[in-house]
Amino acid sequence: MTAPGARAGGPARLTGPLVTGLRRTLTTALLLALLPVVAALAVAAALLGAPVSLATRGPWRPVRIACFALLYLLVDLAGLVAAAWLWARRPAGGREGGQQRAADAFAVLERLLSVLRRAGERLFRLRVEVTPPLPDGNGGAAGPVLVLARHAGTGDSFLLLQTLLSRAGLRPHTVLKRVLRADPALDVLVGRVPHCFLPSSGGRDQDAIGDLAAGLGPGDALVLFPEGGNFTPRRRRRAIASLRRRGAAARARRAERMHHVLPPRDAGALAAIAAAPTADVVFVAHTGLDAVHSVRTVWSRLPLRESVRAHWWRVPASHVPAGDDARSEWLLTQWARVDRWTAGHAGPDATHA
Repeated sequence: MTAPGARAGGPARLTGPLVTGLRRTLTTALLLALLPVVAALAVAAALLGAPVSLATRGPWRPVRIACFALLYLLVDLAGLVAAAWLWARRPAGGREGGQQRAADAFAVLERLLSVLRRAGERLFRLRVEVTPPLPDGNGGAAGPVLVLARHAGTGDSFLLLQTLLSRAGLRPHTVLKRVLRADPALDVLVGRVPHCFLPSSGGRDQDAIGDLAAGLGPGDALVLFPEGGNFTPRRRRRAIASLRRRGAAARARRAERMHHVLPPRDAGALAAIAAAPTADVVFVAHTGLDAVHSVRTVWSRLPLRESVRAHWWRVPASHVPAGDDARSEWLLTQWARVDRWTAGHAGPDATHA
């Protein structure tokens, strides 16, 4: 959108591309600078850590973490190379060309995320159990869906996107934190598919989410994390205190009864439901990554001792109540179900209040 008083092609229209180009140049330069540093750290971790790990039959944490970090950077570089090749193959222009560019970007994202998942399986003993079983790639025939997921643990958002792309056959239109633009490959590839970074540049987050939801078609899934951040007991206490300060005493009391989730910030979800009234709503609960939420817990909890368990259920659009007040109450009830499932399946390492 052009700023008030700006002419087409003027400074306001140029600001966005200039900022984007500068950001991507800086993050790509940082990626290239980090590669040899992390490679050296991986070699040093192997040489220095091997004797101790062999003698103590330890978990080889320094080697595992350094190798995964190196692979992540290499995958990022591969994503940039693939994005450059796609740009040369299909330059910008035309609606049909834009749809094909998005399909190409989704395919690259699926491959890169699959590589990272396989690495997680080998290095960190990542195992994922999903109930009920996912449909066999029939997302294209199933119509659009709104996916509202619990947010807990390092990498859970990437794991959800990979599962939707590879196993559910859905194209995720994702709401992401703006800080993730620091990842150059993610910045470039997500920029080629429908997405929304928050906080939005105009400060109108609900409108940005609504616009994204309004563009959903068959086989598309809007992915939203209503909690707004990874669950930790401290964030839960702060969120409940915030509800009280804002005069939402009843909502705070209900949030106190949920020990494994943050009270959902439902403004974005309500905007998505209003903008896509024919879309079914899918809720996703999971546990297994809860304990891995900081540098300290990454070091102490990897490799994983238990499988990551995920559970989902689908609510038809016709069963979603009408009106924001009723929908807000319904979302809170559904989130209480997420909490109950998590409580019943959380292992001893799970983070809870």
